[in-house]
Amino acid sequence: MNLLSRTIKKKRHKKPKTKTRNKRQETKEDPVEQDELGEDTEGFNLKTSAPSNTYGVQPLGNLYFSSGSINSRNTGLGNLQILTDELVLDILGFLDGTQLGVLATVSKSFYVFTNHEPLWRNLVLDKLNGEFLFNGSWKSTYIAGIYPLFDVNGCSSLKEPNRPVLLEGCIDNWAALQKWDKDYLVSVCGDVKFAAGPVEMRLQEYFRYSDQVREERPLYLFDPKFAEKVPVLDSEYEVPLYFREDLFSVLGNERPDYRWVIIGPAGSGSSFHIDPNSTSAWNAVIKGSKKWVLFPPDVIPPGVYPSPDGAEVACPVSIIEWFMNFYGATKNLKRRPIECICKAGEVIFVPNGWWHLVINLEESIAITQNYVSRRNLLNVLDFLKRPNAGELVSGTRDRVNLHDKFENAVESTFPGTIDRLVQKAEEKRAQEKKPSFWDSVTDSHAGAFKFSF
Repeated sequence: MNLLSRTIKKKRHKKPKTKTRNKRQETKEDPVEQDELGEDTEGFNLKTSAPSNTYGVQPLGNLYFSSGSINSRNTGLGNLQILTDELVLDILGFLDGTQLGVLATVSKSFYVFTNHEPLWRNLVLDKLNGEFLFNGSWKSTYIAGIYPLFDVNGCSSLKEPNRPVLLEGCIDNWAALQKWDKDYLVSVCGDVKFAAGPVEMRLQEYFRYSDQVREERPLYLFDPKFAEKVPVLDSEYEVPLYFREDLFSVLGNERPDYRWVIIGPAGSGSSFHIDPNSTSAWNAVIKGSKKWVLFPPDVIPPGVYPSPDGAEVACPVSIIEWFMNFYGATKNLKRRPIECICKAGEVIFVPNGWWHLVINLEESIAITQNYVSRRNLLNVLDFLKRPNAGELVSGTRDRVNLHDKFENAVESTFPGTIDRLVQKAEEKRAQEKKPSFWDSVTDSHAGAFKFSF
């Protein structure tokens, strides 16, 4: 019987007949009923060994009662529709986890088939050799075992492609994730003033404002000194494991502003910008949710006009205005933006140089931090020594001398690091210029062969 097309039939159970003999009550079970159940079910609640998930699959007979329905199984399987479900699953049994994941994106049918738990059970038992912690389902167990979230050695593979990444589960141990709501923050620092746009406001007054505001451009609380103002807040979060390396820390108190607490109502946020000083960033949502729109460094978002030297950026006055007038145009671009929604408990990694816009979909509380790792150290040094560094560098008063201070501090703390990175970058550029195998066996500069008669 087919996995996806079987019709579930239920029979009415007859009430057991009873007879009283010698003041004792005896029960005779219906033999058909007892055979169907497999055993006497009195006093038992049968429970399956794994949670059931139908993924919206309905009995095939439902097609006869709905004129608008289609046979998604056959449509989604294409040429494989002639096979039984069992044969399809047998074929999928030859695939590994990555291949099943890719196949799941092809159609609804393949999504259902590739999520068949026995497939993942076999992969777990075959690949993990008993070294696993069951994680609620065999698929989740396989993913957690093969692709552990906190793999420090995988940090380079996370950042090297220079693409944004949305992370789950890496701030679950934060006290802030459990504590930081309006009531708690007001009780801890309600009288403390925080930067909100062009002004500083007491936190309790800001919350009073944000609860009532219905403006197109709400004031956005974005304070770089929150940890110094309220040390207890600093103790209730920590840098996620992936982002612990921060070379700007060698400057101590002379480093530029690098971390902010961010609070704002729905509709508030940041218009398109590139993070300061060519740094990368992570942004962790503690309460609420944020929509992100990101463009790579070589793609200027529609409606955004940076000056040639990068010192100034002209863009729509409000985030809502950009969405109304320019968001639709992104659908027709050859290189469309990366979009995502970052929810409470999630962290987004923003590589250096990426344009990004952020809008709060609801009242939100977040922490963000900019940092310098070995991967983007050379980019930061190049940025800091630009001729117009006095205009480009931000977050510090000594903008002109920041390059020399930073370079000397890195060389003093990590001798030879900069030279090794420069050498590695030169080797990479040379490798990129190296002709491919095809180019090496052909002469692209030679003229076309001609017959002469």
